[in-house]
Amino acid sequence: MAGIVLSGLVKEFPGGVRALDGLDLEIADGEFFALLGPSGCGKTTLLRTIAGLEPPTGGAVHIGERDVTRLEPGARDVAMVFQDYALFPHMSVSDNISYPLRVRRRPRPERTARAAEVAAQLGLDALLGRRPAALSGGQQQRVALARAVAIRPAVFLFDEPLSNLDARLRLEARTFLKRLQRELAVTTVFVTHDQAEALALADRIAVLDAGTVRQVGTPREVFGRPATTFVANFIGSTPMNLLPGTVHDGRIDVFGAAFPAGVTGLREGEQVVVGMRPEYLTLAPVRPDGPAFAGTVSVTENLGTSALVNVAVGDELVGAVVPEDAEPAPDTPVWLTPQPGRMLVYRDGNLLR
Repeated sequence: MAGIVLSGLVKEFPGGVRALDGLDLEIADGEFFALLGPSGCGKTTLLRTIAGLEPPTGGAVHIGERDVTRLEPGARDVAMVFQDYALFPHMSVSDNISYPLRVRRRPRPERTARAAEVAAQLGLDALLGRRPAALSGGQQQRVALARAVAIRPAVFLFDEPLSNLDARLRLEARTFLKRLQRELAVTTVFVTHDQAEALALADRIAVLDAGTVRQVGTPREVFGRPATTFVANFIGSTPMNLLPGTVHDGRIDVFGAAFPAGVTGLREGEQVVVGMRPEYLTLAPVRPDGPAFAGTVSVTENLGTSALVNVAVGDELVGAVVPEDAEPAPDTPVWLTPQPGRMLVYRDGNLLR
C-alpha cells in the first residue's frame, strides 16, 4: 500500500484559471481521506491530478516512494471510480469487473476467477451474467467498486460515487464503502460536496476553497473547531451562527451579553466574529443564570428527532437545535446561551486559539 504526498501543486487551465494554487497535502498509508468543498473549489481537479488524468502546471505528486508526477495513469497503481460509474453497457457484470485486467493482458482464466472472487465479496455473484441496464443504481455502484477492487491497487480514488443514488441507498452505500475500505486497508481519496458524507466516512478531511486547503483534520476537529469562517459556514447540517462581538474588559459582548472570551491576545474595543453552533446553543423561556441574550422565535424547522428554532435577535436570525416536541411557538420570547467552552472567536476570518 502507499501514502500520498502533494507538494506545491499548481494547476492552471487556459485563460489563466488557477484550479489548484500551490497546494500541499499528506495522506497517510491506509487512510480514508475526504476532499470536501463547494462546486468549483478544485477537489475533482485535484483527484484527477493524483490519477494522472490532469498534468499539473507545477509541483509534485508522490505515491508511496515514487514520484509519479509525469507518469501515465496506468503506471500509477491507482483505481478510480467515477460519479457516473462508466460501465460498458454491452458487457456483462463479469466482463466489466475484469476489464482492467484485460487491459493489462492478464490471461482469461485469471480474469474470470478474479471477477468471481471480487463479485462474491461485494454480493454480486448472482449478477455476473447481467448487463448494466438490468441493474439497479446501487448494484451498478457496486460493480464500479468491484472493478476498482479487482486490480488490487495501492490507492482508490472516488469522485462523488454516491451522488447518483437515492437517499436510502446512499446511506447503505456509505456503510458498505467504509466497511470495504477497512477490510482492504487501501489508501482512499474520496471527493464529495456533501459534508455529512465526509463526516460519516473519513478518517480525516481537507476542506478546499478556490484551489486552496482551508483546513485539514478529523471529522470531530473540523466540525467542532472550524479553522476559518468559511469552514464554519460550510460544515454542519445546520450552519454555524456567526455573530458580531465586541471585546470589553476581557470579555466579548454579543447582543448585550458579556461572555468569557476563552482566548488571549484580544484588544479592548476590538470587533470580532463569534461562532456558536445551533447544536451547542441552549434555549430557555426565562433568563438563565449567567450571560445570555434575548430574542423572539421567528420560524421552526422540523429535523425529525430535533427541530431548528430560528430566533430573531436584532437584525440577525440565530439558530438553535432543540429536541423534538420542545420547540417554542413563533413569536415566543426566549433566551440563548452557548454551552460552556463551545463559543469560538474569529479575527479576520481565522479562528483564535
